[in-house]
Amino acid sequence: MKLTDIFNSDKVCISCEVFPPKQGTELQNSLGIVKRIAEAQPSYISVTYGAGGSTVGYSAALAKEVQSHGLPALAHLTCVQADDAKITRVLEEMKNNGIQNILALRGDIPAGAQGTGGCFAHASDLMRFIKKQGDFCVGGAAYPEGHPESGSMARDIDNTKYKVEAGVDFLVTQMFFDNTILYNYMFRLLSAGINVPVVPGIMPVTNANQINRICQLSGTKLPPQFRAMVEKFADKPAALQQAGIAYATGQIIDLVANGFNHVHIYTMNRPEIIGGIMRNLSEIVK
Repeated sequence: MKLTDIFNSDKVCISCEVFPPKQGTELQNSLGIVKRIAEAQPSYISVTYGAGGSTVGYSAALAKEVQSHGLPALAHLTCVQADDAKITRVLEEMKNNGIQNILALRGDIPAGAQGTGGCFAHASDLMRFIKKQGDFCVGGAAYPEGHPESGSMARDIDNTKYKVEAGVDFLVTQMFFDNTILYNYMFRLLSAGINVPVVPGIMPVTNANQINRICQLSGTKLPPQFRAMVEKFADKPAALQQAGIAYATGQIIDLVANGFNHVHIYTMNRPEIIGGIMRNLSEIVK
């Protein structure tokens, strides 16, 4: 099933993300995680792709496992340090595994590298290439607070327009902890003529150590009420997990109340997180 079929529905849909093991580690545990996450019955599961395609085999195996549970898989694909031949091989493997949905990303440039080191300078280049290789449903990333490398929000919106012009079918946002940021961002997108489906990305923070890393990588703003929650329960893991799930649930309910029927959860390979959220939304997601 293509995700555009899901996005065309008025039903409230919650999706989530899994990531493959690093090279040399056991795949079986990750397959078990997929099985447990699938039991929570998300609408689809996205599968991340290691830097430079380092986990391509594991990513394909997890995507195949997702679909074995009757759920659509959204396979990530990055183009840093990749050429046409490499991307073509990966796309052929996806076709052979029945994967129809791809999240096309540039990927992080390795430290010390000059540029992307491949045939694709931007995610939009990859999207355009994928569209020529088969009947894929292609998604892209969106940044409610602006991509750290964009320099300005106006430039970031321009870059998002390039993705739409390249044929992207939908956008999934980076995490945010204040829904007002998303609502302001949506106004900017619509003002720029961008009207493809936008799926908000929510990360339930259940570990205080995540906060510094989140801020360093993305520059995500942390609202006072969120900071207060983390500070209050930082030394109480079980309490912080409960509070983090409750905070994320509150964000989702507000998003649904304001017309967003599709929300993506960054679950960090923790089935208990998506399970807790789905229980909290049991009468909303039906």
